[in-house]
Amino acid sequence: MNDASSPALDQAIVRLLLVDDHPVVRQGLRMVADIDPRLQIVGEAANIEAALRRIAELSPEVVLLDVRLADEDGLEVCRRAKERQPGLRVLCLSSFADDDLVLDALAAGADGYLLKQNDAQVIVEAIHTVMTGRAVFDPVITPALAAGRPRLTPEAQRLQSLAPGERRVLAEVARGRTDKEAAVVLNLSVKTVRNCLDRVFAKLNVRTRTEAALIYAGSQGR
Repeated sequence: MNDASSPALDQAIVRLLLVDDHPVVRQGLRMVADIDPRLQIVGEAANIEAALRRIAELSPEVVLLDVRLADEDGLEVCRRAKERQPGLRVLCLSSFADDDLVLDALAAGADGYLLKQNDAQVIVEAIHTVMTGRAVFDPVITPALAAGRPRLTPEAQRLQSLAPGERRVLAEVARGRTDKEAAVVLNLSVKTVRNCLDRVFAKLNVRTRTEAALIYAGSQGR
C-alpha cells in the first residue's frame, strides 16, 4: 500500500503524450510512468495530425516528441501545438546530435532536446525540469548549441533565457498589443500575461515594454 504522505504523491500528476512513429519506442517510453508515480501517460500518436488531435483532446502538460516522424517533420507538432497552447511543454527526443536539428528545435519553441539512448530516469528528471520552466539539453549536444550561438544576434542570445511562453508574450508586446489584447490572442488571462512580462523584464534586465520590444525586434533582424 502506498504511503499517502509520500513526497512523490504530494505533487501534482504530470500528464504526458508520447509522439513517436515506432510502437516499440513508445512502449519503452512508458517506463517513465512505471518509475515515477507523478507521471501519467494519457495517450500516444504516430504522426503530426494524430498528435495535434490528441493534444487538443487530452490536454497533456508535456509532449515527448520524436523530431522525425517517418516522412514528416516532427517539429511541426511543436510549432503548431505551441501556437495553440503556449503553456504546453515539448521535450524533443532524437537519435541524432545534429547541430541544425537542435537549433531548429529551439526555433520551434521546444523546451528540451534529449538523445533517445538516455535511460528512463534521465527522461523523468528532464520532464520535471521543463515543468519548472527551465530548458533541458543533452550534454552530448551542448557543443552543438555553443556552435550555433555565433549565428545569433546579441539580442537573440539574450532571448535564449526566456521560456517559450515568455517569448510568445514578448512577441505580442513587440507587435504593439496591450496586455489585454495579448491575453486574447494567446488565450491567457490578463494576470498571466502581466506576470509573464514581469519575468521577461527581469530576465532581459529592462524596465519598460519599449526596451523589451526593441530587443525582440533586434533578434528578428529588424
